[in-house]
Order: sequence, then structure tokens, then C-alpha cells
Amino acid sequence: MEKTYNKLVRDNIPEIIKSNGEIPFTRILNDEEYKKELEKKLNEEYLEVLASSGTERIEELADMLEIIKALAKEENSTLEEVINIANQKSIKRGAFEKKIFLEKVIEKDR
Repeated sequence: MEKTYNKLVRDNIPEIIKSNGEIPFTRILNDEEYKKELEKKLNEEYLEVLASSGTERIEELADMLEIIKALAKEENSTLEEVINIANQKSIKRGAFEKKIFLEKVIEKDR
């Protein structure tokens, strides 16, 4: 039986497939394809986060971090730098701990 995936997978997946007695067909993406597939994968993982809870949600969040790490590398950065920037933004603008939901703003007359 043949099953088509056509998606970016983690580096060890082809070896895992082989160890199960199956034959993976793969190719190496060029830089443009790779970035596009990382973006698609981020969306896929996002949807999986929304559909999960508990320990499974933590696993899906970890998958998202792996994608974010790869996207940061594509921008000549690191996950650590992304986290540092997030921390700086948290200091400057706050986090999301207070659960504030902004309903509207009334503009001042000028």
C-alpha cells in the first residue's frame, strides 16, 4: 500500500520509516521551498495545538518551537534570540498573564 504525504518531516523520520520495513521516497528542498514548507508546518502544528490539551498540547507546543527554531535559523537568528526579544517585549508591553480582553477604544477628538 502507498500513502502520499508531500510534507516536511523531521530529519530522522526516513530512518524510522526504514526501521519499520517501509520505503520512504524523499527529496531535499531548495531554500525557497524549505521556508514555504516550514511556514505550512507551523500552521499544521498550530492547528494541532488548538485540537489538543494536557500533555498532548505540551508535545504539540514543543513541535511548534522546533519549527520556530528552524524559521529563526532561516533568518540568521536563533530560538534564544527569539525568546530574548519576546522577553524584552514582555517587559515593555506586558505579557498575557492578566487575561485582558480589549473590547474597544474611543478616540479623543483632535
